[in-house]
Amino acid sequence: MTAQETAAETAMAEGSDSAEAEKMVIIAASGDLDKAWPVMILATTGAAYGMDVTVFFTFWGLEVLKRPDSGITGDDWRQKMLGVFRKGSPDKLGLSTMNFAGMGPWMMKGLATDKNVASVGELLELAQDMGVKLWPCQMTMDLMGLSNDDLIEGLDKPAGAGSAISLMKDASISLFI
Repeated sequence: MTAQETAAETAMAEGSDSAEAEKMVIIAASGDLDKAWPVMILATTGAAYGMDVTVFFTFWGLEVLKRPDSGITGDDWRQKMLGVFRKGSPDKLGLSTMNFAGMGPWMMKGLATDKNVASVGELLELAQDMGVKLWPCQMTMDLMGLSNDDLIEGLDKPAGAGSAISLMKDASISLFI
């Protein structure tokens, strides 16, 4: 059992006395490993504390939701170029700093394994199991030429920025990562 799963079980055992769950909204705008990890850790921790958690994935953040086998996406040559240079999927994310041609993510993933820290992919599955709502941004999908078939299964319907703002107005915690 990972440290995150243990913390989640402890938090769920403590429970929540409120009739309506507090809301947490996270805007995930980055496809970098060192930003995707905190998004997923915070989302699963919030859910473990009984919060109603929604993560809105926009722009490069959509890479976290891409299927590993999605390949080159889009119809327009510019969309296809984005697909070539930004492969995406939880297993292919680079670091925002110290990427070192892929060596940085490899080292971080190795450290995570050694220290029993769940991967982004594992946290994504855990989030889905815990009922975290994962919203891909429809406008960004259109812009980048992504379809629902390019994304992992089990996501909520694509939504717009207005839906995210509406949730944020009522949220106890709103984060932009």
